[in-house]
Parts: sequence; structure tokens; C-alpha cells
Amino acid sequence: MNRRQFLYGATAASIPVLTGCDNDDEPIVSIDRSYPVSPFGATSTAEEVTAGLDLTGKTALVTGCNSGLGFETMRVLAMRGAHVIGTGRNLEKASKACSSVSGKTTPVALELSSFQSIIDCADTVNKLGKPIDMLVCNAGINTFGELDLVNGVERIFAVNHLGHFVLVNRLLPLLKDSKESRIVHVSSKSAYVQAPEVGIDFDNLRGEREFDYWTAYGRSKLANALFSLELASRLEGSNISSNALHPGLVQTNIARNAPVMLRKAFDWFGNLIAKTPEQGAATQVYVSTNPELRGVSGAFFEDCNAVTVSGNNYLFDKPMAERLWTTSEEMTKDYLIDWN
Repeated sequence: MNRRQFLYGATAASIPVLTGCDNDDEPIVSIDRSYPVSPFGATSTAEEVTAGLDLTGKTALVTGCNSGLGFETMRVLAMRGAHVIGTGRNLEKASKACSSVSGKTTPVALELSSFQSIIDCADTVNKLGKPIDMLVCNAGINTFGELDLVNGVERIFAVNHLGHFVLVNRLLPLLKDSKESRIVHVSSKSAYVQAPEVGIDFDNLRGEREFDYWTAYGRSKLANALFSLELASRLEGSNISSNALHPGLVQTNIARNAPVMLRKAFDWFGNLIAKTPEQGAATQVYVSTNPELRGVSGAFFEDCNAVTVSGNNYLFDKPMAERLWTTSEEMTKDYLIDWN
């Protein structure tokens, strides 16, 4: 065990200080050995998990490419030969990120809080005329503030879940055109330690009741996992797989709007307890590319392995996933296409 591995493990108990989670009933996460087990772990990097892979001829789309996990994911996929379509909240951000990596990249604007922007993004991608082999739904926010509504829906849920729900729907024809395509949803541990006690509180998605940004973030990340689960079920037998993951606590700019003390704590101790972006991107890059995972769908990954999670959680709650799908369709029906 090297120094970084020791520090990562020894300080893991400090994570709730930064994430706002209660550690009293910490769930046990175990490798699910019904799926292929990888030799990689918490300190592996995106470059390490793709060593020896040639992605020439493949096309990937990565949302939120301009910083953090999205940037590192784009960089490594492009380095391995893939053509990466990188999205940012505006074309300037996406272009700056794409031009700063080696390999073939195409910048596209995507503001996930705007359904029209999502449609415009999908139309732009469709005009490229390329099948999509990897769709990495990476972008996400936490407002760290008061209740804010977007199109009448709580903002964190709207951006982190509904935005990607519409995007995946609009891009499914291109995913079907690929010989084998993978949809990767960047969820979080927050999905099972921070979500509401009832899972998805369907009577509170428009801020009808109380609002807490930690719980709202957990709800949105659980929605990511449940969306992946139901998508895997609906795409069973097709050429498309769908999996969700927790990248780990990572030093990214998602906390840029957090309260001052939280930001300072992360600045002070983040290098001891958090993964680097290179390590944080490893799991989503691994799930997107590893040949051993061909046909694996509906799983939840952490540290480059499919896992099971003990205790009361809703990660694999099929009825809740089905209800979320129906509710999401109702909330976005004017922006969806029929791909059946």
C-alpha cells in the first residue's frame, strides 16, 4: 500500500464533513462478482484503465467536457483514438476545452437546464452523421442554495436528471446505429446515502414541500441510477447497454458555489481524502470502453467494479425506476421523440 492509498483509506471517514452525509449507518459496498471483476481500484487513473486500447473509429459524446471529470474523460478517450463530441454550457467553453486536448474533438453547446438547448445539441450531433458508441452523461450541478425552479421543476433535478433524460432520448437513434454502444450515467454515492428517506419523493419535484440542497442532490443522483436501471431494462436484447456509477469524492469545481467553510475545508483537506480528476474519471472511462463489459447492463459501479450496496437504498428498485420513467416522460413530453 502506497502513501496515497493509505491516506485515501485512513481519511475516508472524513468525507461526510465535506459531503454533508451522516456516517452513523454507513452502507457496506461490496464487489458484485456476478459481473467481470477488474484489477483496478480507487487509485487507478483513466489512462491506466485504457492502457493498450485502440478506440480509433469510435465516437463518444461527453457532457460537461470543459472541466473536472468530463475534461479528463474527453482527454483520455481522444488520446486513445476516439472522436469525442464534447459539450459545454456554451460553445465558447466547449471549444476551449476541445482545443486543449490531443486527438479529434468536436465542441457542441449544451445547457441542460434548457430543453431547447438539448434539442439544438442533439440536432447538431445528428448532422455529424456518425453513430455514437459511447454516451457519457457526466455533467451535473449542486446549487448549494435556496430552492430554484427551472420550467417549474427543482433545478438540481431538472439539470442532473431531466436534462440527460431528454438528451438520451434524442440521441437514441444514433446509439442504435452503432454496432455496440454504451450509455454511462455518472451518479454518486449520494444516491444511497443522501436521497430522501422514501427514495424519489415524487410529490416534491417542483418544490411543493421542504427543500434541502443536500437531499435534492441525492435525489437527482438516485434518479440517474434509476434512469440507467430502467433504460437497461427497456433496451434489453439491443446493441445498447446502460450502467451507472459513483466516481468517488473528486477534486472538481462542482463545489464552486458551496458555502465558504465547505469550500475552504475541501481546499485544505481535499488532496488527502479526494481522488484527482485522473482517478475520478477512471470508472466512467472503464465502463465506457473495457471489452470485458460487453453486454453488461443495469449495473452500478464504484472504483472500476460493479458493486452491491447494503442497507436500505433504492439503487435497484425496479418499481421506483418505472415510476420515475413515467413521471419524467410526463414532465418532458413536449421534447421527446418516439424511438420505438
